[in-house]
Amino acid sequence: MPPGPAKFDVSDVGGSANVGAMTPADLVAVVSDGIHTAIRTGQLSAQVPEEIRVERPRHRGHGDYSTNVALQLAKSAGLSARTVAEVLAPLVSAADGVAKAEVAGPGFVNITLENAAIGALARDIVQAGDAYGRTDRLGGLRLNLEFVSANPTGPVHIGGARWAVVGDVLARLLQAAGAEVSREYYFNDAGVQIDRFVRSLLAAAHGAPVPEDGYSGAYIEEIAAAVLRRRPDALDLPETECHAVFRSVGTELMFDEIKTSLAAFGTHFDTYFNEKDLHDRGDLTAAVSRLREGGHVFEDQGAVWLRTTDFGDDKDRVLVKSDGSWTYFTADCAYYLNKRSRGFERVVIMLGADHAGYVGRMRAMAACFGDDPDRHLEILLGQLVNLVKDGTPVRMSKRAGTVLTLDDLTEAVGVDAARYALARASVDVMIDLDIDLLTRQSNDNPVYYVQYAHTRLCSVLRRAAEAGIAKGRPEDFDPALLTHGREVDLLATLAEFPQVVAVAAALREPHRVAYYLESLAATYHRFYDACRILPRADEAPDDLTRARLWLAEAAGLVLRNGLCLLGVSAPQRM
Repeated sequence: MPPGPAKFDVSDVGGSANVGAMTPADLVAVVSDGIHTAIRTGQLSAQVPEEIRVERPRHRGHGDYSTNVALQLAKSAGLSARTVAEVLAPLVSAADGVAKAEVAGPGFVNITLENAAIGALARDIVQAGDAYGRTDRLGGLRLNLEFVSANPTGPVHIGGARWAVVGDVLARLLQAAGAEVSREYYFNDAGVQIDRFVRSLLAAAHGAPVPEDGYSGAYIEEIAAAVLRRRPDALDLPETECHAVFRSVGTELMFDEIKTSLAAFGTHFDTYFNEKDLHDRGDLTAAVSRLREGGHVFEDQGAVWLRTTDFGDDKDRVLVKSDGSWTYFTADCAYYLNKRSRGFERVVIMLGADHAGYVGRMRAMAACFGDDPDRHLEILLGQLVNLVKDGTPVRMSKRAGTVLTLDDLTEAVGVDAARYALARASVDVMIDLDIDLLTRQSNDNPVYYVQYAHTRLCSVLRRAAEAGIAKGRPEDFDPALLTHGREVDLLATLAEFPQVVAVAAALREPHRVAYYLESLAATYHRFYDACRILPRADEAPDDLTRARLWLAEAAGLVLRNGLCLLGVSAPQRM
């Protein structure tokens, strides 16, 4: 788990319009009420647990849901778990929407819902629409999420593509959980790497070899040519002015290309922050002064240092070198302070695994500013990505030489497949993206499998409309008719969606949404195969037909809402 996310409590999670339906969150509330009633009436003397869980049992015969809360209460109650369960079961059974609650094993309470309480969720999801799955769990949290932030010295590479997806999806999830999120790209337009980039452009403009420490690839020649088209006089200027033109115009052109690639990939930012602005405004000097006021700065061997070892770093860090120049770390300090001054309670930074060494110094730096690193700073690390074809890693880029780019990825598999595949894997594992698999229209391809389920649903609803069959008004919907095992399974899966979204946001694990969607798609396919939705040609639609249309539309909405969180399209036809 990344540093800082609050502990997830399922009792905080609910749908947006669940009146009449019984969801896991509603059951948590029922169980909690039962515990408080038992304590208030003297049936129990116990400490209410911080977290109450209800889960789907493996076997349908054990009810619709089960809770182990009696085992949690037993110690503080001074009773056996089974005795506690026997106290709670009647109280849970008495709740609206619960058919029965039974004690099982050492102290589990198995809960069976009334048919109407299960089926009503279909109507509620349809009425909630795009809002279903959203919660206010993180309401009031202002969060700055920085991701990608690739140097403007070349196209976004395939590793940056992973952050372009994961960062964007995480922002969507956090917003769905109620947080206020600002997506930010840090534009490193100051420093040695820009000097190397400019020298590379100048060499290309003069038709000279690439400098030994320069950047190579067709894109360098393209950018150099674009600079000259904009400023035909550039090479005739004095050396300093020429260098300045290639620096300003070249970095602008390169960054415009980066923005275009990201936008085409479905990733957008609220703020593009220039590092150069920190230097021009004197923010680095101000940050060092703030750290000095806190008593954390010292001087040694002509350099200015920050005593980060006081807060767990493995060594102290240089802020100003002995030659008077700033370090990259000083800019990091000023940038962090700038974010906090803009009112963001939490600063989240996404970095590649090769930056793991930054975590200790950044957390120590936050502490030096007087912040709590567990509350105000969060650093997520992600592993590398490989593109594979015919079982062999693809190494070469058409434009960028040895570095595979975001554009290479989208050209190879398409935006939807690339986004889904990158969001589907946990960021702490290295992944191989198989071009052959991701372009295959078969159930082996996860994104195709999920999107196909959505198109199948759309087809059902389209055929119903063509036949003049409507699902009817909400008040005419009879949820008690949805009693088939496959219907109940589908409803139970749909009920899990708000919880999945909240957990994925709280734990910073977007891949949970993809796995859920695949589970939902599988559950829908099984429902479709077992339960006829539309009547045969010689049959008239009835109340069950209409109830199943409500269920089908609900499933389609949840698939669409989930795909939207991943930034993946939900096609109506394939």
